Amino acid sequence: MKSIGVLIVAGGSGRRCGGQLPKQFRLLGGQPVLARTINLFAEALPGARIVAILPAEYAAFWRDLAARFDVAAHTVAEGGTERFHSVRNGLMALPPETELIAVQDGVRPLAGVEMIRRVAEAAAASGAAIPVVEPVDSFRETDASDSAAADPAAAAIPSHVIDRRRLRIVQTPQIFRADLLRTAYEAPYDAAFTDDASVVERAGHAVRLVAGERTNLKLTTPEDFIVAEALLAAREENGETDADADRL
Repeated sequence: MKSIGVLIVAGGSGRRCGGQLPKQFRLLGGQPVLARTINLFAEALPGARIVAILPAEYAAFWRDLAARFDVAAHTVAEGGTERFHSVRNGLMALPPETELIAVQDGVRPLAGVEMIRRVAEAAAASGAAIPVVEPVDSFRETDASDSAAADPAAAAIPSHVIDRRRLRIVQTPQIFRADLLRTAYEAPYDAAFTDDASVVERAGHAVRLVAGERTNLKLTTPEDFIVAEALLAAREENGETDADADRL
């Protein structure tokens, strides 16, 4: 495996999850979510340089919290106004000789080790790779304005069906050849950037899709934590590790 750096983006406030503590610091199965994510990548990509990107006001808090748990070696970088700026800050914290860079949501602690390695191998071969899963729900696109579509009380919002066979749900880690990612992030910020793949595509490079995992949850709401606790309990009951997550 090429020299790899991992940017774990944990700069959010976690407002949608409720509570006073940002969700990346909440306990999941007795460990902080961020600690689980860091340890997952230390296992999946041995020798990787791991950078946790945090809100500036929580850097000292995290160092104190991490000292109470068994957390793999990592450094801390300061988050920015938007995710785009946080990743850009994280890139500056990686050494220039880094060949591949993985970008991971700090609140996705349940990815499987083999899935992470699968994405890394695809990125090494193609330059850019992301995990995706096929949606199981039906989708409709609204024809109304954004404000009307977001209002549950709005009556008779026009809409039309979208063929879900053409859709994919995008996950992380998103992994790229380092020079491609660094060059892409030289662009000015655009609100249309939804993830790192969209930044790289804007720079003119195609992105390869790799099979992701339905258990690779992004912990966003209180209900997500309930599901994640159940998944962890199922893994422990079956004696499985993160390397076995693909089979859950």
